[in-house]
Amino acid sequence: MRQEWIVLSFQRLIGQEARIFGLLEASADGARNSVQALARLCVPSEQPVAADEFVRLRLIGKKTSEEISDAAYGIFVTALDREDIAGLAGALYKIPKIVDKFAARLELSPPSARRTDFSAQIGLLKRATEVVVEMVRSLRIESVREISTLNEQLQKLESEADQLMAEHYRELFSERREILEAIALKDLYEQLEKVIDRCRDAGNVIVQIALKNS
Repeated sequence: MRQEWIVLSFQRLIGQEARIFGLLEASADGARNSVQALARLCVPSEQPVAADEFVRLRLIGKKTSEEISDAAYGIFVTALDREDIAGLAGALYKIPKIVDKFAARLELSPPSARRTDFSAQIGLLKRATEVVVEMVRSLRIESVREISTLNEQLQKLESEADQLMAEHYRELFSERREILEAIALKDLYEQLEKVIDRCRDAGNVIVQIALKNS
């Protein structure tokens, strides 16, 4: 009887951890979806995305993050540290949260700012969220080598984003622009920079988790 109880408890634990991995993967997918929606919003030739689409994606991300926390703290024993799970869930949720903020501020910006080409930054964000998705999936199979390789790619993308941000700053201060346009563009560029920073944060947590459990 005791042996059957141990087996059932172990199976339940495995199932609960599988649910956490599934929720983390769903959260990473949601972060990627929000950036893909942003790419569609900023390409005039494609069907524009409704503003409430970003709110919807943010709320989905928030709900998933809360489910991850509930699942993590509802398990008495887990192979992953609860703090690490919460840290990763938080970093992933901040991606659609910041994207929603960017979309809202873009809508309120002067027309000249709304016509700005953000494709270079958004292209980096699309690649970064793809890498994050792959890193989260690699957690399930505990592939430290693959996670490390993917994290190197993420660091390179962040470096490219930093260089691009420096170029944007030079353009803002060297070109003649209306004050409101310059202020709006500076804020919009910085919001996009924050997205890739959150990707970096998520990558750092994933590496930490992988090393702890290797």
